[in-house]
Amino acid sequence: MGLLVQVFKWDQRWRVLHRVDILLRRGIKKQAVYPTKLAEVGRLIDARDDRYETGQLFLHRIFGYRGVILFPWTARVYDRDLHNPSKISATSTTTASPTQQQRTKESSLRVKANTSSPPTAATVQSGETPTSAAFQTDAPGEAESTTNVGTATQVDPKEVKGKVQTFYQVLIDTRDCPHIRAQTEAVTFLGNQDSNRSLYAIPGLDYVAHEDIMPYSSSEKSPLQHELFDKFLTHAPEADPPFVGQETLKAWQEKNHPWLDMSDVHKETTENVRITVIPFYMGCRETPASSVYWWRYCIRLENLGELSVQLRERHWRIFSLSGTLETVRGRGVVGQEPILSPRLPAFQYSSHVSLQAPSGHMWGTFRLEREDGYSFDCKIPPFSLESKPDDIGPPTTATSAAHDKKRDDSD
Repeated sequence: MGLLVQVFKWDQRWRVLHRVDILLRRGIKKQAVYPTKLAEVGRLIDARDDRYETGQLFLHRIFGYRGVILFPWTARVYDRDLHNPSKISATSTTTASPTQQQRTKESSLRVKANTSSPPTAATVQSGETPTSAAFQTDAPGEAESTTNVGTATQVDPKEVKGKVQTFYQVLIDTRDCPHIRAQTEAVTFLGNQDSNRSLYAIPGLDYVAHEDIMPYSSSEKSPLQHELFDKFLTHAPEADPPFVGQETLKAWQEKNHPWLDMSDVHKETTENVRITVIPFYMGCRETPASSVYWWRYCIRLENLGELSVQLRERHWRIFSLSGTLETVRGRGVVGQEPILSPRLPAFQYSSHVSLQAPSGHMWGTFRLEREDGYSFDCKIPPFSLESKPDDIGPPTTATSAAHDKKRDDSD
């Protein structure tokens, strides 16, 4: 009997060792297929309180991608948290100033990548790639009700006093685009005026707040991979930063100013989840029967707490100056239900909305579920939809039309 027990124990040990051997072999095989290496991309420099110049290289503080500043924008930020002391105390303890964060970082920036793709920023560790849904309206065909109302004074977004802050138009390194949780086609505009269904996007552009800039320097002449980098910037070793804007960049900015301009930014925090909204006017479609005005809005969700949360539903209210109030509900956003964890705390996306009036308002809530099972509605701060004089033609880029992406807004 004792011998049988001993044989049984040996058999169990052999099976365990066999499983460990399989795991080890799988691990070795995986490393052989996806080996990692470190490569220096530059060195962090001290953050600045004043405005950064065109050509400054940086890492994004939240999403970790490498980028370069094209030009600054001045925006008025309406932060509802500033009028709520409890929200200030909750958020101030979870964030530090850019200068403090810079001092805690090592001076040498190293990135990890596999041999099948170029290096990506070291802070980018997400295995998730956002779906290509940058042009999908938040809920096509999901309007639940449309009713006539008198006014919308109860959702005036300007009831909060705005503060002027600096934002930047930037280029994103295309090597990092697949690894960040933000849509990388953040600039869109209306296309051919003879068509009423086309949207165009310029890939690899983003708007970044001053406090999200982590500047660094590089000795490379072309440290960033983007098809517009060499068309917009030129290497100037004697300059600081050593990249200066070309005439093509200045001409592009002047030509497309109405489509690129950001004027208002809206923020609000609920249950340690901060929502930031930036609306953009895209133009008007004229038809014999009516005029349709289009806007794009960029939304960032950021988890400031210690527990993970997942976005489950959206609930929008869209008020038009024509006197209609539309209610829209749906699952997730742009086909996703992102999880905001302490390791990957933020998610950013863009969508579009149209009105048959030159102005209106949007506001609503996101239904979020915390990892402990608690669900709550996170407020989306009210923001205005304001049109501009449509006295210019469709925008152009410094590249050929083949570099632009075209999508049907009904997708």
